[in-house]
Amino acid sequence: MEAGTVVARPGPYAEAVHPGTTPRTGILKWLLTSDHKLIGTMYIWLAFFFFAIAGAFAMVMRTQLAAPGLHVLRPEVYNQIMSLHGTFMVFFFTIPIMAGIANYVVPIQIGARDMAFPRLNAVSFWLLVPAGSLMLASLFLQGGAAAAGWTSYPPLTNRQYSPGPGVDLWILGLHLAGASSILGGINFVVTILNLRAPGMKMFKMPMFCWTVLVTQTIILIATPILAGALTMALTDRMFGTGFFQAVAGGDPVLWQHLFWFYSHPAVYIMVLPGMGMISQILPAFSGKHLFGYKGMVLATAGIGFIGFLVWGHHMFATGIDYRLRQFFSFASMVIAVPTGIKIWSWLATIWGGSLRFRTPMLFALGFIALFIIGGITGIWLALVPFDVQVHDTYFVVAHLHYVLFGGSLMAIMAGIYYWLPKISGKLYNEFWGKVHFWLTFIGMNLTFMPMHMMGMLGMPRRIYTYRPEFAIWNHIASAGAAVLGVGMTIFALNMLLSLWRGRRAPADPWNHSDETRTLEWTVSSPPPAENFHTIPVIR
Repeated sequence: MEAGTVVARPGPYAEAVHPGTTPRTGILKWLLTSDHKLIGTMYIWLAFFFFAIAGAFAMVMRTQLAAPGLHVLRPEVYNQIMSLHGTFMVFFFTIPIMAGIANYVVPIQIGARDMAFPRLNAVSFWLLVPAGSLMLASLFLQGGAAAAGWTSYPPLTNRQYSPGPGVDLWILGLHLAGASSILGGINFVVTILNLRAPGMKMFKMPMFCWTVLVTQTIILIATPILAGALTMALTDRMFGTGFFQAVAGGDPVLWQHLFWFYSHPAVYIMVLPGMGMISQILPAFSGKHLFGYKGMVLATAGIGFIGFLVWGHHMFATGIDYRLRQFFSFASMVIAVPTGIKIWSWLATIWGGSLRFRTPMLFALGFIALFIIGGITGIWLALVPFDVQVHDTYFVVAHLHYVLFGGSLMAIMAGIYYWLPKISGKLYNEFWGKVHFWLTFIGMNLTFMPMHMMGMLGMPRRIYTYRPEFAIWNHIASAGAAVLGVGMTIFALNMLLSLWRGRRAPADPWNHSDETRTLEWTVSSPPPAENFHTIPVIR
């Protein structure tokens, strides 16, 4: 345990509910709560709701692409489904569920009773509800939803190409989601810097807290840039300004610079908390402390910093100056160094340990394997000649999904299985958890590995159908998507049945060793309303 020895001391107050007040129950308990644990739980439920919708979109897309010439969807509907799939997976599943897990776990890990600003925490959650609802509602309006992809490059978002309200609601939804992220970022940074238990210095914090701190700092720097770009795009559509319209003297490439200045750091917003989860889980199931703790902290900070210097590698095909190409290519390779430090530290952690292959451990190991593949193809895409050759092909789709599905989602699943007993007070079924892992691991590779070959052969992304020579690879990918669908169905049933009929979980169901136990495993499952009856002191 990075935090050292825990000693109890009386806190400033002993009860979360003041004497003489009646705790809320029923639906009001959830609607009006400012408790970080309830808000974190609602984040997780809402994120999985959006994940189910985005996953259904993906299954429909893979059905359409299972063979050439199919007509499961009309072309315009396919583009809308494809756009919403990417948007929901990035902005309404991966980022919010990381925030939800952090909301629940971080205050307890640092020995706090709640977040620094509990009501602001509630506001940041509730902003996500109308944000996602507006985007879903756009599907049923005249003209349908936004159909310009999750990146929404002009001129596809200009009024003459997208006259309906779909793009407007997409922009408004992202504005609300961005406001949610900014408010949450302020809250997390202040909480971690100011509410740590006595004796918990920065370099005694659990690794998950460090990754959350760096992630939220990235959010506070990058998200306002996206908000500005969205406002400029909206004024182009509503008021005739010409920021991104070439016919009005604007520059469509400016959108790409602004969008990717946010969206490449957003990759680390989605991955860094997952790396923190892996850094908690591997020691727990290896019986060893995390190898190279301070090096891991510095590597995390390095990834956060260098992540702001590489956005241009998404734009090698736009004709940017060759000197910029050289810089962004070099920076994109440099970011592999702190990432490599993390991977070697994880491998050193499990080397020689007493490994227990429980479901969280399997997903953590699966994360390492799949994220390495995504990282290697990222190095390939940092090479300008190769990137120009495969730009806008399925190779990029494969790379993205190995980083975000093989990376973020595998880490999320590891974290959910790891902390579910603590959050719910119930134990899940280990057998079905392992079945879920193997179906996910196999299905993920069946779905996305063939896309590398599709891209190398020249199959463009974001197309409704394709030439017959790509058929065999799409057959395999669609079969893999079906395997993934079965695995996720088993996951959902396992979780629901565990919440309904699962055995009671003890305070520490994983039997951590003294050097790997963090503060959340020292309190009951689920934790008491005030987290700690007495504030812990770290020695």
